[in-house]
Amino acid sequence: MKKYDFETSLDRRNTSSTKWNIKKDEISLSLADMDFKVATEIEEDLKKVISFPIYGYVDISEEWYCAYQKYFLNEYDLKIEKEEMMFSLGVVPSISSSVRKFTDVGDNIVVLSPVYNIFYNSIVNNFRNVIEVPLLRKEDEFFIDFPSLEEAFKDEKTKMIIFCNPANPVGKIWSKEEMQKLGELAKKYDVLVLSDEIHGFITRTGKKYIPFFSVSEINRDISLTCLSVTKAFNLAGIHTSCIFAFNKDIYKKINRQINTDEVAEPNILSCTAAVSALTKGKDWLYQMREEVFKNKDYVTSYINSNIKPLHCINGDATYLLFIDYSKIRRDGKDFVKFIRDKTGLVLSDGKIFGKGGENYFRMNVACPVSTVEDALNRLKRGVDLYLTI
Repeated sequence: MKKYDFETSLDRRNTSSTKWNIKKDEISLSLADMDFKVATEIEEDLKKVISFPIYGYVDISEEWYCAYQKYFLNEYDLKIEKEEMMFSLGVVPSISSSVRKFTDVGDNIVVLSPVYNIFYNSIVNNFRNVIEVPLLRKEDEFFIDFPSLEEAFKDEKTKMIIFCNPANPVGKIWSKEEMQKLGELAKKYDVLVLSDEIHGFITRTGKKYIPFFSVSEINRDISLTCLSVTKAFNLAGIHTSCIFAFNKDIYKKINRQINTDEVAEPNILSCTAAVSALTKGKDWLYQMREEVFKNKDYVTSYINSNIKPLHCINGDATYLLFIDYSKIRRDGKDFVKFIRDKTGLVLSDGKIFGKGGENYFRMNVACPVSTVEDALNRLKRGVDLYLTI
């Protein structure tokens, strides 16, 4: 197996990086992209594309369909037909298109909070109502509050749930039983399930996420799935994603809408990036997972030993840690801003993820361990200062 470099720290400042558009003395563990070099095989394939000096319009390649089909057949024994797939420029555009097509202005859309903050934007910006059903926490795991979810579904204005599988920011791999129950409730109340599965590639060794549509015929029929290689292979700046829809009526509607919204045409790198990742990136992906979960375990152990007022939620999916600071929260004092101002460590405030996120912050550990060590030293210093106020 080829060994990849996950230790070299590349300076991303002055590269137009959104994540690293920060002060010189700051470090960012906030926005969810990686600080690892991409797989050399992907890099080489992208270079081949741009080496040809005409950058015109391109079609979706047959290889693109085949790459996703083979991946899900090999990894999950799931057969997906070409007619059940469609290209989109991104998961978020796909979500926003789905909101517009399957709901009307003033309708309700459910989210299980705390959850990826952009879900809220896709709902509110389209003049729909966000209905938050906060997750229940028991020790270090989160669960769906099904009685509250059913109450939300009972409202005749509720038309959709945007489901994060696996869950960002809590790192939860949903069980088959949980998703089957969710599907049955959605069917009962005629609610469409839009499953965002962009983090599905990023799981702890020995663990696999379960695609929502694979759980039952009901789930397959009342859902559409949005996913992409961009999060797992550090390709977020290349716009490429896939939608699976198995119900023919749902397929026709979302296919029409993404074309109406002009997000159904690839750029010159979109298909190549996805094909290369899915067909040549397995070794890199497996090694990345090892590095990420070593980092997650290291941060958890360090905090348990050295910053005991904090508590890590170390889930089996995503390269994100959700960290509870409720034991030291000070009313009127913004913890995340305080840490940044005093130490230069940039984190994501849990409040942006909705109800249930107020006492947490999110840390991205998809970076060299040297960056993690620097971050932890800053975090300890910041917490020590915070405890004095």
